[in-house]
Order: sequence, then C-alpha cells, then structure tokens
Amino acid sequence: MKKILSFFIMVLLLISLLTACWSRKELNEIAIVTAIGIDKTKDGYMVSVQIINPAEIAGKTATGRTEVIRFMKTGDTIMEAMRRLSTDVPRRVYVAHLREVVFGEELAKEGIGKVLDSLSRHHEMRSDFFLTVAKGSKASDILNVQTALEKNPAVKISSALETSAKAWAPTMAVTIDELITSIVSKGKQPVLTGVYIYGNPESGSSFTNVQNVSPKTGLKIDSIGVFKRDKLIGWLNQEESKGFNYIADKVKTTAVTFPCEDGKITIATIRSKTNVKGKMEKGKPKISINVTTEGNVGEVGCKIDLSKPEKIKELNENYQNTIKENIEAAIKTVQEDFQSDIFGFGDVIYRTDPKAWKRFEKNWDQEFAKLEVTVNVKAEIRRLGTITESFQKEIEE
Repeated sequence: MKKILSFFIMVLLLISLLTACWSRKELNEIAIVTAIGIDKTKDGYMVSVQIINPAEIAGKTATGRTEVIRFMKTGDTIMEAMRRLSTDVPRRVYVAHLREVVFGEELAKEGIGKVLDSLSRHHEMRSDFFLTVAKGSKASDILNVQTALEKNPAVKISSALETSAKAWAPTMAVTIDELITSIVSKGKQPVLTGVYIYGNPESGSSFTNVQNVSPKTGLKIDSIGVFKRDKLIGWLNQEESKGFNYIADKVKTTAVTFPCEDGKITIATIRSKTNVKGKMEKGKPKISINVTTEGNVGEVGCKIDLSKPEKIKELNENYQNTIKENIEAAIKTVQEDFQSDIFGFGDVIYRTDPKAWKRFEKNWDQEFAKLEVTVNVKAEIRRLGTITESFQKEIEE
C-alpha cells in the first residue's frame, strides 16, 4: 500500500512539473530583438537594438508605422547598455530570436574580445546568429536603414549572407562559436564579412526610402575583413575574397568572368572542391592547395566558335588560370600586408607534423609571411549551353 501511495505521489509531482509555467514569456510583454549593433564610445559602448513592431509585422492591415524600431543606449559595459534600454523600451528586451550582430569598424579595429565574452555569456542568446562588421561606418547607422524586399533589415542581412555565400562566394556567414574558435586558435585567424550603406544614411531611415522601385539608400554585403586575434586589420577586395573562399573550401557556386578576344565570357561554377596539404621539407613548412572545379558556359560576349576543340581547351585554361590568380592574389595580399593566417595553414602544419609545429607556433605570423604555397587548379567546363556559336557574331557582321 505504501509503495502504491508513493508511486501516485511521484506521478503527481511529475505532472506538476510538466504543467509549470514559471518561465513563460507572453508576447505582449516582450520586445523581440532581431539585430544588435555595437559601437565603441569614449568610455564604453553604444548598443543599438532593432526591435520588431509586432502590430505592423503580424497585423492584417498596415498602420503606416515602420516594421522595426531602433533604440540606442550607452554604457560602460554591454550589459549595462542593454539594461539601460529599459528606460526607452516599454517591454522586456528579448534576444532569443537574434539574427544579426554588427560591430562598428572602429570597435572591430580596437578589438571585439570583451564584446564576444559578453555575448557568449548571455543565457537567452542562441549561437546561430551571424556576425558582421560595419564597413566604413558605425553599427548604429547600419541598423537605421530600411530595406526593400525584407521588412526586417536583420533578416535581409542574414539571408543575403547565406545566399551570397552559396551563389557568389566573396562573402562568408560566420556564427559566434566559429568566430571564438578562430580567435583562440593558434593556427587559424578569424574573418568577418563587411556590410556597408550605399546612398545617404540619413534618408535610409525614412519609410519612403523603400517605397521607391529603386531605393536610393540600402545595405550591401561585400568583401571579407581580415582579423588578427580579435582585431580587424584590413579588408580583402572582391576577387581576393573569392580566392579566400576557394582555399577555405566554401565555394558552392559562383561566376568566373575573363576576357575572350573582343569581349568577355562567364563560366558558371557548379561545384568545387579544395584539398589543402602540408609538409615539412628540409626543415621548412610548405603548403599545397589543390582545387578541382567544374562549370558551365553561362554567357558569351565575344566571337568564339565553341564547336572547335581547341577553343574549349583555351576556355578551360582561362577558367583555370582566373581561379588560380584569385587564390594567389589572396595569399599574396594576406602574407605581405597582414601577416595573419586566415587560411588555417598553421592548423594544416600542426596536423601534418605536431612536433614541427611546436617550433613554429610562437612565431607563426613571421613564418606564415614567408611560407611557400603552391596552388594547383584543375578546372573543367562541362556544358556549353544550347548553342555552340554565339549569334552575337551575326549581329555585328
């Protein structure tokens, strides 16, 4: 009898736990943050938050208000600034649905280590949001721009990061866990994609900006920022950023354009695979990068007869050489200008020869700057399209 009574008591206790609502958060009591911007001030930080206007997003009829609202506060620490937002925001700031964190370029150059520590400690934040740097501007300015197509600017940036990384290649979507891992790693330095404002930043906050067919102000993501530990030290250009992603084996699809006779031709890369190997030779580390890529002829803007085997061979060589040039340009710029191993060559040497790595580990920046790197690209054009000879030739004759 006592055993049965104990069993029922245990069941009742479990049921009470399952139905408990002690941690519930009513939608009308919270302010959902989708983006956070962090800038450096003289004595601390300025935190900007982009909060969803639920009545405008979910309402059946538009009220004429903006879909998101930006609030800003300063503080000696990130946490202090976040708490001070409560003086302006009538609801509790809720960051569980965060999509984007933007660092001001000035802050990124001084170092984002302390900021990352604060963000990673926040118990409500998930780790799947992306991080970017406001290229040439403040993070607060980025969060003050209304965007077309996407009502929520944070969704616009995060979606563009994912889409461009898959379809174009000069950008990279980085989460907080990936960033912290790169910062603490001794064989690989971090990178972040830059986001910048085109047009007039002041007019970008106006709701009328997105009512135009061609908004005069907007946000674009472009090029990769090079870090050394937690500090931004420079930017790669678009082609160098592509080269970096080839080395990192992050290229899904992209477009490769090069001259051909009196015009240009574009090859649509459909797949790419990179294998990076390291070795020790006569006491010196060496790296070999092997890229295998395939593509289809996407656009022909010159007089070329694709029915001729020698022309296809020529296209393959140009396709291959263009990719190789981008990769080599990225390596040269990073080695000569930044001396920061964003490619992870140190990790490759460590996996190849851990004992040798111990000798180079302390002075890897100097070793990386003079590291011998060999680039091998095998590119093959699979399809020529529906026609072998461009009708552009007939038009011009």
